[in-house]
Amino acid sequence: MEFRHTSVLLKETVDSVVTNLDGIYVDCTLGGAGHAHAIGERLSNKGMLIGLDQDIVALRVAKERLSDLACRTMTIASNFSNLKTSLMEHGIEKVDGFIFDLGVSSYQLDTPERGFSYMHDGPLDMRMDINNQITAEQIVNEYPVEELHRILRDYGEERWAKRIAQFIVEARNHHNITRTSELVDIIKRAIPAKARQDGPHPAKRTFQAIRIEVNRELDILHDSFVDAISMLHTGGRIGVITFHSLEDRITKQTFKEMSTGCICPPELPICVCHHKAVIKVKNKAIVPSQNEVELNPRARSAKLRVAEKL
Repeated sequence: MEFRHTSVLLKETVDSVVTNLDGIYVDCTLGGAGHAHAIGERLSNKGMLIGLDQDIVALRVAKERLSDLACRTMTIASNFSNLKTSLMEHGIEKVDGFIFDLGVSSYQLDTPERGFSYMHDGPLDMRMDINNQITAEQIVNEYPVEELHRILRDYGEERWAKRIAQFIVEARNHHNITRTSELVDIIKRAIPAKARQDGPHPAKRTFQAIRIEVNRELDILHDSFVDAISMLHTGGRIGVITFHSLEDRITKQTFKEMSTGCICPPELPICVCHHKAVIKVKNKAIVPSQNEVELNPRARSAKLRVAEKL
């Protein structure tokens, strides 16, 4: 299948993050290289564009798509949780800008054999990195009901989490659940018919939750943002695009933590914590225009947050 992905908030991201045309910029979620290519088009031949991705298909396609740029380019096979180590191994110690486009790509969603989609039948996989030892099938068939309930509630914010978890366990007692279509059918049986009539696809939140658990998507965000910010030049920027409230909450909280000065209790007469702000938040979250949402419905929930290194 052709690797296609419509980049969300493309112009807004490039305009917000790129400030030095001769600088070094890192796309930590390279994917189909939409954002990366747009950044590279802005850079001079002295500039450098680096792309990280754990998906080997994405890396292969992106490398080809970036080959027409005038700036220097580099692709690195790595999860962005290892961004600091990966960059320093390649001699990169300071950077002018980072972007993170979180979530799953259109290619991954639309490729049935990757197992991300509740709209297409495929194996229960959901690994962004095919070398990952944990798959969605293992989670669905091996997690205790209490743990399934927790991830569906916390990562999917699913109202019917407990009931869905119970239905999954009941179904797997008869045979292993191995296909996305099987899981969708179980979810539909678990959610009352009246509740299925309104809102998004009934399996959307459950699939999101399991995908997040497979790929440890939320666990790595805070420390990855901190690492990225520590590598920015003064005046360098970080831009993060999120697609659901959990990602956005972590992004917002991390930016707040790193843009706050003294954190001593208010009753202390002088500061003893010596905590200093290292970034300033540039603006409120940027959201897609109505026109972009109409052209690309997957952009509907996107938010871009940007911060600058002090």
